[in-house]
Amino acid sequence: MFSRVRTCLVSGLTRFPSCVTSRATVRATPAAFCRHQHRSFSSESETVKVLYDGLCPICVTEIRFLQFLQRNEPGKVDFIDISQPGYDGAKYKDVSYEMAMDQMHVIDEKGEVHRGVPAFAVMYSAVGLGWLGRFMMCPPVRPFMDKSYAIFAKNRLKWTGRGDECTSGRCERKTN
Repeated sequence: MFSRVRTCLVSGLTRFPSCVTSRATVRATPAAFCRHQHRSFSSESETVKVLYDGLCPICVTEIRFLQFLQRNEPGKVDFIDISQPGYDGAKYKDVSYEMAMDQMHVIDEKGEVHRGVPAFAVMYSAVGLGWLGRFMMCPPVRPFMDKSYAIFAKNRLKWTGRGDECTSGRCERKTN
C-alpha cells in the first residue's frame, strides 16, 4: 500500500509546473501557482546563513537534522546560534537577537533576509529539501503555514519551558 502511495506522490510531483520540479537556476515562472522558486548554489556564491535559537530544543533538533542532510556538502549552509554570547546582529544584516528570537531568519546566498515561513523555504532548499520549501510557499498551503508558524513562534518559549528565563532581553540556560 505504501509503495502505491509513494509512487502516486512521486508521479504526481512530476506534473507540477517547472517552479516546483526544476533543479535548474532561478527562472521566471507563473506566480499564480508557486511564488518560491528553486535556488541554485554555486561555489562562488555566499552561503545561506540560518539564525537559530540554540537553547530551543525543538529548533536544535531541526538544525541537527538539516546539518545531517548537508553532511556531504558542508559549507553550503552556516548555522548561526543566536544564543551564544558573541552573537552580533550587525554581522548578519542587522538582525538583532530580539528579532531573531521573535521569528526564524535566514539570509540567502544573495544577502537577502527572509523571515518566517519564507525563511524555512530558503533553508530547506539549501539542504536539498527544495520540494518541501516550494510546497510550503504554494498559495493553497501558505496561509496555513503562516498561521501555524505564527502560533508556534508566539508560544515556543512557553512550550519549551523557557518563558521565565527569557524575560530579561536575553535567554539564559537553566542551572539546575
